[in-house]
Amino acid sequence: MEITVYHYAGCSTCRKARKFLASHSIDAALIDLKADPPGLATLAELHASSALPVKKFFNTSGQSYRGGGFKDRLPAMSDHDAHAALAADGMLVKRPILSIRGADGGRRVLVGFKEADWADALAVGSSA
Repeated sequence: MEITVYHYAGCSTCRKARKFLASHSIDAALIDLKADPPGLATLAELHASSALPVKKFFNTSGQSYRGGGFKDRLPAMSDHDAHAALAADGMLVKRPILSIRGADGGRRVLVGFKEADWADALAVGSSA
């Protein structure tokens, strides 16, 4: 199993997610969304694997979202254009994103941190 977490070091929710992983001795590749935002193809794959609407990938409370007028723009954007916007500014991306790739090549993606959901996806106990 390959585990990747897309996060931002300054985010308190991301710190909780990293603490959760550490408390369960889960080794994950950590990718900083600000320093190394995922590319368009990666975002498209994460989105497709998540079965979520593309809006769930946007950090709707962030400055980039408000400053870019995405509240008004997003409803009319194609998924491709939304992925391109996310790829261009990692601070637009809702965080953290958990990506689990199984041995069979299948991928499970969770957006945001809900301890019970992460525990279920990673097959570990939850303290919640």
